[in-house]
This record gives sequence, C-alpha cells and structure tokens, in this order.
Amino acid sequence: MTPRHPLTSGRAGAASAALALVLASAATGSPVSAAGGEGADVPQSTVYRSVAQFTTAGKPRDLLLHPDSKKLYVGSDDLPDTADVNESGLHVLDPADGKVRSTVDQAPGPTGTLGRRSVRQLLAPLPGDGAVFLYPLRGIGTAKDGDAAAAGAWVPGAAVTHATAGLTPSTVLVAQGPVLSEVDIAAAAVKRTVTLEGGDGFAVDAARGTVWFTDLAHRRMYRIDAASFQVTASVELPAGEGFGGFTEVDPETGAVWVGLDSSVVVHDATGKRLGTIRGAGGDMPRAAVFDATTHQAFVVWQDAGDGSQPGTDNDGTLTVHRTRDLQEVVKPVVLPGLHVQLGGAAVAVEPGGASVFVSDPVAGRITRLERATSPRVTRSPADRSVTAGTEVSLTAEAEGVPRPTVVWQVSTDAGRTWQAVAGATSPTYTFTAALSDNGRRYRAEFGNDAGVGRTAVATLTVTIPDPTTGGSGGGPSTTGGTGSTDGTGSGSTGSTGSSGSTGSTGSTTGGSDGGSAAGSGGTSGTPGSVGGASTGATVGGGNHTTPSGGALASTGATVATLAGSAVVLTAAGWVLLRRTRPRTTG
Repeated sequence: MTPRHPLTSGRAGAASAALALVLASAATGSPVSAAGGEGADVPQSTVYRSVAQFTTAGKPRDLLLHPDSKKLYVGSDDLPDTADVNESGLHVLDPADGKVRSTVDQAPGPTGTLGRRSVRQLLAPLPGDGAVFLYPLRGIGTAKDGDAAAAGAWVPGAAVTHATAGLTPSTVLVAQGPVLSEVDIAAAAVKRTVTLEGGDGFAVDAARGTVWFTDLAHRRMYRIDAASFQVTASVELPAGEGFGGFTEVDPETGAVWVGLDSSVVVHDATGKRLGTIRGAGGDMPRAAVFDATTHQAFVVWQDAGDGSQPGTDNDGTLTVHRTRDLQEVVKPVVLPGLHVQLGGAAVAVEPGGASVFVSDPVAGRITRLERATSPRVTRSPADRSVTAGTEVSLTAEAEGVPRPTVVWQVSTDAGRTWQAVAGATSPTYTFTAALSDNGRRYRAEFGNDAGVGRTAVATLTVTIPDPTTGGSGGGPSTTGGTGSTDGTGSGSTGSTGSSGSTGSTGSTTGGSDGGSAAGSGGTSGTPGSVGGASTGATVGGGNHTTPSGGALASTGATVATLAGSAVVLTAAGWVLLRRTRPRTTG
C-alpha cells in the first residue's frame, strides 16, 4: 500500500426488504401490505454501493485521484492473462466511466535510456495535474495526462522498498530497507539519511514535522523529527505474527494508523494508543486513506485467500470510520474476490466521500463505489377535513442519494397496517374524497438503495355536504301582530330563519262591538341563521307574550292562523259576558 498525500484521500449496500416492497408495488401498481407504525419512524442510513468496474488499466497497484484535475491516476503492472499486450505504466482514467485518457509507459532507466516501466506507487500529485511516482527498482518519475514519456531519475544505493511524499513539495522520502532518505525529485539526489534498527513502511505528518517509521520485525514504531532527521521516540506495537499492511497518518489530527495482521492499531500524534479496529473473519487491513471533509477513514481489508485458514471466503471489505472515535459509520461493504495472494489493494476517495475507488490486483479491476443515503423526509402531508365529493391533494417531499422513489400508503385500521395505493407514485397524491374515506390515514414512503423513509401520518375527516344553499342548518322564523282593543294593531319583527324566510302578515281582531283591525306584517327573517325568537301576538287587549321556539316557533303563516282562531274565540267569550252581566238601574 502506498502512503497517500493528504489531498489524494479517497461505497456497496443492499436495498432493504421494505424498499423491495415499495418498488414491487410501484412496478405492479397493486396494493401490498406494508409496515405499521405512525410514520416518520425510520432512521436515516448511509451505504456504499458498487456502480462500475474498470478493467482498462492492467494490474492496478496504486491509485491517486488528483485534487485539481479530478482525474484518476493508476499505477500498474502488466497482467499475465494478456500476453498479447503489455499494460504496465501510468494510466490516466476518467473517474466516471473508467475510460483511458492516456497512458505513460516510458520512463528513464539507470542510464537515462527510456523503456517500458511498471508503476508501483503514486507518491504525490503535481500542481494542476500529474503525479510523482515510484517505478522499479529505484526510479522516481513525474508525468501528467498526455505526456509521451515520464521524466525521472534513479536513487543511488539499494532497491527502494517504500516511498511517499516528502516534507517539502520538491522532495520525496524513500526507504531502502532500514535506511530512510530525503530525496530531491528532479535529480533523485539524496539530501539526508537516517538508519534505523529495521523498517517496513512509513508515513509523513508534514503539518507537525514528523515521520513515523514502522519496524514490524521488532514490533516497534519510531518517531523521526523532520528538522533534525533523528529518532526522538519509540512506540511499542502489539505482538503478532508480523504481517504489515500500511502505515498512514491522518493529516487532520496527526493520529497514526498501522495495519497489523488482522487489525488496525491507532495512536495519537504523541504516540499514545487510542484504540484498535478489528476486521471481520480474519481479513487483513491493506490500505487506508483519510477524508478531511467528512472526518472519516476508509480502510480496505483483504482476505487471506488461503482455504486452510478459518474464516477464509476470498472476499474483502471496505469499512468507514469516524476518525475521532474509530466507530464505523456505514455497514461494511463486501468486495468479492479481494484477497492478498497476488498483491495489495489500494484506495482513493473523492473529497467529501461521495465516490470511492478500490483496486483489485488479482482480478485486474478497479471498483467504483458511490455513497447512498436513505431518504430524509422534508415535508409530511397535513390532516384534512373536507366534505364528500371534494378533491383532496396530499403532498410529501424527501431528499436522498440516489433520488428516492415514492409510494403513497393508506391505513383503514388506525395505523396498525398499511396498504400501498395503486398508482400513487408521485410526491402529490390527488383523489376525490368519499364518505367511506372518513378516518383513513395516509402517509408517503420514500425509498432508494440505502433504505426507506416514511412521512408523518395525515388523517382525513369526511363529512356530509350541507343540503341547503344558505348554511349548515336552518331555524324557523315567526311573525306576529300586536292587536289592541281599540282596533289598531302592529306586526312584530320576524325571527331569524333559514334562507331568510319571510313572515306572513299577522292579524288581530279586537276593539269594542266586534271591531277588527289587521296588524302590519312582520319583517323577513335573517338568511342562513338558526333558531331566532319572535314576539307573540297580544290578543283581546292584553299583553300576553308567546315565547319563541317550541310549537309556536314555526312559520309566520302558522302563527297567523293560530292568532286568528284565538281572536275569534276571545270575541265570542266577550259577547257571552255581556249577555250574562246583570243590568243596573238607577
């Protein structure tokens, strides 16, 4: 694994059963049973899913996603399976589809003669575009997209066993066994060296002026001060079998991550142990990279590829961890066929973590994974109260990657069970309310590759339409006239009533000697109002008030009829009284 420059820091999940239910309903248009609950009860999740595999760059050994040009640089060996073509060199790919933009396969040998060279490690990006790389046995080269050949020079001494970006833009650091050297890129001239007891790999913390060098044989890690280029501290590593995967430094925190056997041991910038991450099924950590935007570490684990070992399944994994507490933030992604028998994997991540690239030297491919986030509901439908026959529109919204689909669901048993509404697969669901819809509950369920999200529930209340045209109900209106014994009368004001009914003309009969007079008509009732009161008629010269409502609180015509009958009876009684009264003489 190649140590990564901070700027080159580099996702597969399955849809849930609930999402499969949603998609099946959307495809068939038929209602299906769905999970109960009141909605808005599904936590948001993130997964990485494989979206493409590139087989255009030979046997990939290292990856670099250029921070400026956004091109994917691949250092490769030749694939043995393709004897008719040599695929070694520096390949420049379009990261979207893996299409080869160019290949730089010529680099200088120890005498300066150009020849076909494989590229083992990518050390750092060049400003704007291009990369600094290591090629066998001691070559330090530079090239960019479109170059016919690389520029390069050879480091004096033994074969280079490891290399990475230097402490300054013009230098790289190389290890030749236990000897660590600072080397000028242009001429490969050695500027400084330090010899340790042993060594396997190292990483640079340029922000803190520190180099961390691991010695797996002695299970130790050395801290080298960049200014003096001398060892200033030694940190003990856990005992183990001696297999090493990588040494990387988180450029944000200075924490040192070391892949050992089947675990990753993490120390802070001072060398204090922070914790250990263990792989699943004995997989070995072979590559790691950090993303400063998300504050996450991406670790590639490879299977041992040895059927005699317990837990061997030939599949590797990608895990993603928060750098502050080492906790996994996504479900581990299975990488089929990724084992260590024919070389170590490499990883690169797009800033922000939207895309991740993992190389598989065994299969000669690069897998592109994309981050998927389950839907997050941003708008839920609201409760509605309408009359039957009214058109109802319910609207819901959610965001997620990829863009989620939607299916509306309805519950007729207070939310205990839900059914998909056939054909309702748009953010707005419109229908005509019927009385049978009263009390039904509705929600929208959004789904994508990362999972599902459900809105809060909206309850629909449906009432019977008002059959009248003036309001929701009607009260009676009454009229009456006030009669007097002197033969005059006046109509009372009509009470309120439905649709403004008009009171009939009240009449009174009174006065002496059987005189009669008609009262003036009452005014019409108030439209759309309910249940008013009126003044009853006065009969036979008295002020007898009849209360409104009850039997007499009916229409003006009815009251007038009753009033007329009462006057006739009263007049008859008055005549009888006159006939039986004794005469007086005097």
